[in-house]
Amino acid sequence: MEWSPKYATNAYLDALKMCSRSKKGCNCCGGQIPESNEFISALAAGMSAKLIVEVTSEVSPSTVALAAAARQTGGKVVCILPERKLNKSQKAIEDLGLSEMVEFKTEDPAEALQNYENIDFSLVDSKADDYERLLETLDVNLKSSVVVTSNLLVGGGKGGGGGHLKGGVEEKTKVRSMMHPIGGKGMEIMMIGKSNDYGHGKRIRSDRIVKYTDKSKWIFKVDQLSGEEHIFRMPRSQP
Repeated sequence: MEWSPKYATNAYLDALKMCSRSKKGCNCCGGQIPESNEFISALAAGMSAKLIVEVTSEVSPSTVALAAAARQTGGKVVCILPERKLNKSQKAIEDLGLSEMVEFKTEDPAEALQNYENIDFSLVDSKADDYERLLETLDVNLKSSVVVTSNLLVGGGKGGGGGHLKGGVEEKTKVRSMMHPIGGKGMEIMMIGKSNDYGHGKRIRSDRIVKYTDKSKWIFKVDQLSGEEHIFRMPRSQP
């Protein structure tokens, strides 16, 4: 999968618009941090993710953001959530015109995940009771994939998932992990696969991801004090 600046930009802007609409029309979506949603949308779309999986308690702006990414890449979002939240969640997605991009599953998350292989992008809440079991069940795309865990800084949150991925992924390919204090809740991003799978090159620092393409350099930068993310597009230069 090569990094696509076009997909990343379009998904970021689409997520910005759609998440704003979801907050106004669905009170179940009001507690999310907007910046983190646009960030994961741009990341999922930029890496051209086709199979996107989210384990959540209900539809939220993060679900909308991932659907915006899937709309750019021609992929789909598998949203695994409790059955009692299904009707409300389906309506929220339908109202936003995203039904074609989202597939709902209401069975046990760990069992549902066993039906999907080579997952390109995953989003899992670290507060989930069976968080570690979920990570061990994820069948990620070893060539190029991303696993995002949220709520690392919230009570009960857990981090450091690289060593828990299914089948000892870290022993088969590269796993690079970054921690972001996004919105004060914290997020861990695990990038799996060769470093050049996301374009012609990438440099990672504690506060930024730099992605190189033929014509430009994209920088995803996180302010360590405020947790704000900034995406910059700069003229192509040598790594």
